[in-house]
Amino acid sequence: MVPTRTLIVGSGRIGTRVADALRRAGGEVWTLRRSAASEPDDHHLAADLSRPLSSPLPAVDAVVVTLPPGEDEGFLAAAAAHVAAALPGPPSRTVWVSSTRVLEGYGDERPLTEADEPRPVSARAQQLVDGEVRAVKLLDAVVLRPAGIYGPGRDRLIRQVRTGTPVDHDRRTNRIHETDVVRTILALLEADAPPRVLHGVDERPATLGEVVTFLAARLGVPVPPHGEPGDRRGTVLDGSVLRSVVGELAFPTFEDGYGEMLTASA
Repeated sequence: MVPTRTLIVGSGRIGTRVADALRRAGGEVWTLRRSAASEPDDHHLAADLSRPLSSPLPAVDAVVVTLPPGEDEGFLAAAAAHVAAALPGPPSRTVWVSSTRVLEGYGDERPLTEADEPRPVSARAQQLVDGEVRAVKLLDAVVLRPAGIYGPGRDRLIRQVRTGTPVDHDRRTNRIHETDVVRTILALLEADAPPRVLHGVDERPATLGEVVTFLAARLGVPVPPHGEPGDRRGTVLDGSVLRSVVGELAFPTFEDGYGEMLTASA
């Protein structure tokens, strides 16, 4: 069942699309972000979540948090605490959008599942883990960890292939189309018993070389040369739990998603 009243914290592309879908379904939606709305909007709230909120938040049935890590290493954990403190009561469902980057310390020796504990290496990944822990503790959150999100407006790799920028062909990668991230958030809001943690990945883990070779063929340009290997060799993620929640993905593989993007831009 679609929540009657939802708060979207962080209204970037994902948050905006979730808000639009909920409104189309008849729900009432508030958005909260650091900057004020460009036009007067009673359902938009402006707040700096690195600090306690000066006013209470509206009573809602559901909360969706789509915040990126901040410059302060404690930002995400603080944001979870400040949202929880400002709500007049606990929502029935909170979806906290994190990232598969929390698994960056693993290699590609086997597919990782939701049962694998986070293994952060960088400060950014540790901040993501800290945010997840606080969100679960204070908001009883369901944690969604999308892999690399791509889609319209998220075409950096296409631009790199066009310009022939060298890439690490051997790096293992996972990704998910923006449309399927939005579908997953909506499914988690409506599910009776969602998983506590869910990896947002499509059905086709691939090396970066496989992806750029596909793109180069579609664009009619040379395959980008091999770049220097990076410190992170990448992981392989199992997306079977995601498909049990969402069903068939709109874009099951990178060929489907990038193919549609290239066709639309032709």
